Amino acid sequence: MSLLKATLLCTSLLMAKAAIAVQNQPTTVAEGINTIGAQKVSFNNGSIKMAANLYLPHNYDSAKKYPAIVVSHPWGGVKEQTSGLYAQQLAKHGFITLAFDASHYGESGGMPRNLEDPADRVQDIRSAVGYLSSLPQVDAMRIGTLGICAGGGYTLHEAQSDLRVKAVAGVVTYDIGDATRNGIAGMPVTAADRQNLMHNVDEQLNKEAAGAPVLVQQLLPSRGTLNDSTPNFVREATDYYLTPRGAHPNAQNRYVVTSPGLHMAYYPLEHMDQIAPRPVLLIAGEKAETRKFSQQAYDNAKQPKELMIIPSASHFDLYDKLQFVNPAVEKLTAFFGKNL
Repeated sequence: MSLLKATLLCTSLLMAKAAIAVQNQPTTVAEGINTIGAQKVSFNNGSIKMAANLYLPHNYDSAKKYPAIVVSHPWGGVKEQTSGLYAQQLAKHGFITLAFDASHYGESGGMPRNLEDPADRVQDIRSAVGYLSSLPQVDAMRIGTLGICAGGGYTLHEAQSDLRVKAVAGVVTYDIGDATRNGIAGMPVTAADRQNLMHNVDEQLNKEAAGAPVLVQQLLPSRGTLNDSTPNFVREATDYYLTPRGAHPNAQNRYVVTSPGLHMAYYPLEHMDQIAPRPVLLIAGEKAETRKFSQQAYDNAKQPKELMIIPSASHFDLYDKLQFVNPAVEKLTAFFGKNL
């Protein structure tokens, strides 16, 4: 074989391998697009084994110590979805990041499955901070926390009593307590609604006390059942969680029906002032039905604090739409870069 033919053959083989590699790259959340570059890790939260993805900076040097960020996912979500995207993007900017499955969800332990218990969610974050602080490549004095949606409410709450957290941020923060009691824009909750909810929760708790199994139901309605009266927030939620855009097999779209009884008396944003003098950053979408929660968190916090409104963005736009996520990540990078 001539040198020219050998060269052409090698070039063809390399191009073929490159094409195959591109074809094998994940393109959806379910395939793992938000976990590219991550390594699977686990840590303990009491008796519960927690599953997480650890992201290292692209120029990672094992001889150095890095600032680190815990990233918490929304209600009903898992680490491979929006929290994984934010963790992945922030790692590109020089941070070690950790996206984890909350207890009762995904690959983490905890029974019953799909229980949304605020106390457990706060303890999850606390344990994740401890895990990062134990890593030799992490500077334990430079740890921050970030939460998306309900993860934002839990993250802001956790930081109020955890001085290990040096800076905290929430993206489209969702106060699961206030939302249960009063609703959000376009989906108000009345006094009668609250009474009916608590009656149903109490009835189910009595059944379970008598030996009935824990009742788990669908969280979001099936897309085929949506109609003109479906609130926009629900419509956008299904567009993320129940389509290839954001669906993941570990996010089961289920919830323990007595969970809202735990949310009713939960007030995560009342003592935001306790975070000071550590800095707080809130990022919300201009059109988000949940914008009031970011405003409340900001109003209750002391300086240093900042509220960034992303123009034209809805709540779920900030989960994954890059024209909105990119400016949020840029702001988060500057915020954590300055304060960690």
